[in-house]
Amino acid sequence: MTRLSVNINKIALLRNSRGGNVPDPLAVALDCERFGADGITVHPRPDARHIRYHDVRSLKSHLQTELNIEGNPYEPSFMELVLEVMPQQVTLVPDESAQLTSDHGWDLEMHAERLAPLIEQFQQVGIRVSVFIDPAPVHAERAAQIGVDAVELYTEAYARQFGGTIQVSELINPYGETARVAADLGLLVNAGHDLNLANLSALHQHIPWLHEVSIGHALVADALYLGLENAVRLYSRILQKPSKVG
Repeated sequence: MTRLSVNINKIALLRNSRGGNVPDPLAVALDCERFGADGITVHPRPDARHIRYHDVRSLKSHLQTELNIEGNPYEPSFMELVLEVMPQQVTLVPDESAQLTSDHGWDLEMHAERLAPLIEQFQQVGIRVSVFIDPAPVHAERAAQIGVDAVELYTEAYARQFGGTIQVSELINPYGETARVAADLGLLVNAGHDLNLANLSALHQHIPWLHEVSIGHALVADALYLGLENAVRLYSRILQKPSKVG
C-alpha cells in the first residue's frame, strides 16, 4: 500500500500570518497521524515563512510515524538541522533560498559530485535519503549511481495537464517508466507536488511501485470544506486501492 505523508507547511504559514501558535502545526500533525496519515512532511526554508526549525525539533520529539524533511542540502543550516533532528527520511530538493515552491528536479549529472558526500553523511547516521527528480528514466539511473535510497517524482506537469486534452495514460507514462526503472535499481519511489483528490487515483492506480506520496497544499485546502479528518481519510482511502497494473 502506498503511504500518505501529509505536508503541514501551509498550517504553519497560516499560523505565521497572525503570530502566536494558532493553528498549532504539532497538534495538526498529531491529528493527521490519528486520522490515518503514515507520516508528516515539512520543508523548512531559510526565510522561515512557514515551518520553522523549532517546529521540526518538536515534531521529531512527538511523532509516532515517519518524519520527512525536505530542503536544499547546500544550505549549511539545513544540513545541521537534519543531522541534529535525525528524521527517518530527508528529501533533497534544488530550491533557491527565496523560491515560492519547488519547480524542478535535480540535474544529477551536474550536481552528482557535490551531492554524493552529503548523501553519505545522512546515510551514515541512518537517515534514508530521497532526491527530487523530473520524470525521466535517466534521472532515476543517475540517482542510483550517487547512492540514494529513494527518488521523489516531481508531479507538477502531470497535475497541471490532468483533465485537459492529453490522455491520462500519456501523462502518466513518463512517471510510470521512471518509477519502473527506479524500482528495478532498488530505489523506493515517492511522488509529490500538486497531487489532489481529483488526480491522485489515476497516478496511484497506474504506478504500482509508489511507496509514498507527499501532499500538503491540496489536502489543507480540502480540509477547509471537508474537515481535516475527512480530508486525510479520503486521501488515505485512494491509496489503499490496488493498482491496475503490475
